[in-house]
Amino acid sequence: MNAMPARDERERAIDHAADRLAYLVLSFGLLAVVAWRSLARGEAAWDLLALVVLGGAVGTAYRATRGVAGRRWLGAAAASVVVGLVVAALAAALAAVARA
Repeated sequence: MNAMPARDERERAIDHAADRLAYLVLSFGLLAVVAWRSLARGEAAWDLLALVVLGGAVGTAYRATRGVAGRRWLGAAAASVVVGLVVAALAAALAAVARA
């Protein structure tokens, strides 16, 4: 049985870059479908939005458990969550006003 040849850092870097691009395409594609469903068709798309959020949470948890997420990185992630919650609250308030 032949053993797999050793992989060098260049191959690993290319694999990681490809995985990152695939994740970005998938995440932003799902966000586009969520927006299209909710705005154009008036359907709820919480299931797809949960996939996007869960994907980000899993990546963050993996980094944190491996000790890669530093204090600065976690601060930026926390700030992003706060800004996202504020924007979501404003959007919900505007939607409620528009319905009234």
